[in-house]
Amino acid sequence: MENNARILIIEDDEKMLNLLTKVLEKERFAVTPCLNGKDGLKKLEENSFDIAITDLRMPRMSGMELLKAVKRVSPDTYVIIMTAFGSIDSAVESIKKGAYNYIAKPFKMDEMLMVVKRALEEKKLRKEVASLRREVGRKYQFSNIIGKSKVMQEVFDLIKRVSDSRSTVLIYGKSGTGKELVAKAIHYNSPRKNFPFVAINCSAIPDTLLESELFGHTKGAFTGAISSKKGLFEEAEGGTLFLDEIGDVSLSTQVKLLRVLQEREIKRLGMTESTKIDIRLITATNQILQEKVIKGEFREDLLYRLNVVPIVLPELKDRIEDIPLLVEHFLKKYSNQEKGIPKGITNKTMSLLLDYEWPGNVRELENVIEGAIALGRNEEILPEDLYPHFAKTKINLQQNEAAEGMSLAKIELKHITKILRATNGNRLEAAAILGIDRRTLYRKIKDNKLDLLINDLI
Repeated sequence: MENNARILIIEDDEKMLNLLTKVLEKERFAVTPCLNGKDGLKKLEENSFDIAITDLRMPRMSGMELLKAVKRVSPDTYVIIMTAFGSIDSAVESIKKGAYNYIAKPFKMDEMLMVVKRALEEKKLRKEVASLRREVGRKYQFSNIIGKSKVMQEVFDLIKRVSDSRSTVLIYGKSGTGKELVAKAIHYNSPRKNFPFVAINCSAIPDTLLESELFGHTKGAFTGAISSKKGLFEEAEGGTLFLDEIGDVSLSTQVKLLRVLQEREIKRLGMTESTKIDIRLITATNQILQEKVIKGEFREDLLYRLNVVPIVLPELKDRIEDIPLLVEHFLKKYSNQEKGIPKGITNKTMSLLLDYEWPGNVRELENVIEGAIALGRNEEILPEDLYPHFAKTKINLQQNEAAEGMSLAKIELKHITKILRATNGNRLEAAAILGIDRRTLYRKIKDNKLDLLINDLI
């Protein structure tokens, strides 16, 4: 709690005004006393105050009139109403119109101090929550989803367009492609951003417990239900509920999810009455749900409800031109966490990263860079700083290509093509990563007729 908080007191009883001022100043608050509402309003227009304490019944301007003016002039100021016992109904009405609290006269000064301190604590908490929301909102701005490739630009465009709508979204993508990051970007750039974002991985919870987690339960609804509990649908009220790995939900739970989407209401386990809900549902899967429908493992009608706006996230191997950007981003992120100067990366190391298939997608790349920063002892990340399994995996991939009948020349051509794609056709940058001079690269481009590829990339 801030002990230098600014407090405005409006009280037409001069004796009470002086007493309140003395008591609050003793607590090291910055107090401004006023004998009437008109003067109090003028002070509010000239300065900012954390709290305004005002009598309800005053000449020239009543406490209710002042409350209305405060909400217009200084909406962040908390208003505490002082009132005689016989005017409690009016004080209650002031709460409905936006006052923080009221205190009935006569009161002890300790009571007033307690109300003031509680108001300041709540104000501080709200300020911290608002700051956290802004910070989270910045974290999940579109600019923080890294990618310059055409396929990712199409994803960005779709996210931007769907954020302002109420439509249900189904995100398709392999593990590590960033499905939850996209879901959060949609939420924090939508009108629901000031309400909760609640996420659950459906595959991580046994089916017997998933229904209780989603819909809640009443006391005694099943063995172990020792008290009533809200479900995640209720926790996400006004905001977004993100169900990851929706393909792993049982058929019985699918029926209940379908009802929620149709009726916009849920029923806690053990309850007969339904509760209306206002949430946006975003789901995600790494499976092909249409195949599960054919097998009878997923309801077709539920798929139609979930798949209103589908977003397909590409695998990292299908957008290798984004790898240098992602590497730069993770280098800055984890170098800063280690409180060091952002590390660089050698061309040979970058070549290894670009030539890898990345089965774990962006998440695996992030883990590799984090580990390399932790283990590396040089200013630049060297190939030996990468995970041991990473180097072995690359050797296995090359052996597989050779086993499939690819000649050394074809393996070389494949690698050159991949580096050119990653550098958007920048011959100078590609030559540096490949470890060859420009003339050699130009010759190989000409011999393999890669000019058309470069023209498409530029």
